[in-house]
Amino acid sequence: MSTPAQLASLEGQQYLVLRPGGIVADTYRAVQAQALDDVHDTVTHPHTGHVTLRGLYEPERRHLLRDLIREWAADQHPIELTAEAVDVFPAPWQIVILRLARTPALVNAYASLTTALDATDFRRLGELSLEEWTFHLSVVYGRHLDDGAWSELERASLRDLPAGVTETVSEVEFVWYENGAEHSEVIPLG
Repeated sequence: MSTPAQLASLEGQQYLVLRPGGIVADTYRAVQAQALDDVHDTVTHPHTGHVTLRGLYEPERRHLLRDLIREWAADQHPIELTAEAVDVFPAPWQIVILRLARTPALVNAYASLTTALDATDFRRLGELSLEEWTFHLSVVYGRHLDDGAWSELERASLRDLPAGVTETVSEVEFVWYENGAEHSEVIPLG
């Protein structure tokens, strides 16, 4: 996130994310460019593609959370990401997403992170069960579009992707927001 309003809304929060850097990232950027062109840049959007594994609110215990994430990451193998479709989260969220397949490595990473966090009292944000979670990269946030503009963007966006939009990620990024800025630490898997 890069605008002052976005950064202020995230103050004190932490996120564990995967940042693809190959064909999934290339596909994400192309999808985002098209979506922004379709709505003439009237929506907000992430400045980089990322897959959120968890959001937390631990501004006072960030170092303890980081230690837990480092331990968790050391036990993980590289994670395969496969983009399967451009999809949406409908109203009231109105978000265009790049939906990911539930690869075994991605499902295992999410499940094992849940297990690690269950042994703590860290405050988790908007957490869903593994069964309910849709693995994705948010492309654009269209919550402020009127019904007609959203319907048009939704119709223009929805599509399956060809096979082979797959890459392997070998690190996670621990991101936190403090004093109006985004900070991060890259942590290798394994």
